[in-house]
Amino acid sequence: MKSVLLLVSKRCIASLVTIFVISVIIFVGVELLPGDVAETVLGQSATPETVEAFRKELKLDLPPHIRYGTWLNDFVHGDFGTSLANGRPVSELIGWRFGNTMFLALLTSVIAIPLAIFLGMLAAFYKNTFFDKLISITTLSFISFPEFFIAYILIALFSVQFNIFPSLAIIDKNMGFAAKVYAVLLPSLTLTCVVTAHMMRQTRAAIINVLASAYIEMAEIKGVKRLRIIVHHAFPNALSPVINVIAVNLAYLIVGVVIVEVVFVYPGLGQLLVDSVAKRDLPVVQASGLIFSIVFIFLNLAADILSMLSNPRLRQSEI
Repeated sequence: MKSVLLLVSKRCIASLVTIFVISVIIFVGVELLPGDVAETVLGQSATPETVEAFRKELKLDLPPHIRYGTWLNDFVHGDFGTSLANGRPVSELIGWRFGNTMFLALLTSVIAIPLAIFLGMLAAFYKNTFFDKLISITTLSFISFPEFFIAYILIALFSVQFNIFPSLAIIDKNMGFAAKVYAVLLPSLTLTCVVTAHMMRQTRAAIINVLASAYIEMAEIKGVKRLRIIVHHAFPNALSPVINVIAVNLAYLIVGVVIVEVVFVYPGLGQLLVDSVAKRDLPVVQASGLIFSIVFIFLNLAADILSMLSNPRLRQSEI
């Protein structure tokens, strides 16, 4: 038990160090952007005195390391700053948008995870058959296509041709749960096509790898049905890589939905990030980028921990 806690502690410390490094990269990257933020926000008609006063208001006259320390300290305490575009608190802008991104990611995961595991088990059960090859070709195609291409195909098919789903995923705070699900089903299906392929192929590979074990051969010799072997023996012992790939794809669903949100004009955090970059709204850009990074790192941390707990060999290899 102590060894497990030690490994988890090491993983947590490494994740915190990674977040710190990423925060430095985000701050430096924003600092290196060409042009003056104050002049961009105020416009060319602003007088030098107005620009200088605005720079002082934004604390741009302070040294970079002091501004970084102030920004990181405020972020840790929940103060993300004030938007330069509309003067509203960044936390107020991000809160609802991040909730929308989480809603889209959770809806996609509810569809994609059971589907991927089911298809992966079927592909392993019918290994090297026409069904297995068909599934492999289909999933490889979805992996190869960019998200926006799949999105436009689904829009042309389900919005234009059959008029089943709306082409724009526009939601508001007053919509009910069913209305939200209906509005975001098309972007959810787009993400499902992408992440299901990764999870299905990893599930198939993990199960086939376990099926080569000696105890599986013994079960087959005893006459146990192959489907029962896969469900009750192979899949539980293949959970470690499956859990890992599921967690990684969940991280992608949350931080990698920018393109899909832009295509469907979905009011998520990714759409807010793109709009803020266009407007040079740097406080929103910095906060959104760091939030995305934190979510991605901690979901990967959860994947590592769950993999260690589900596979004792991983714990032994780390000691």
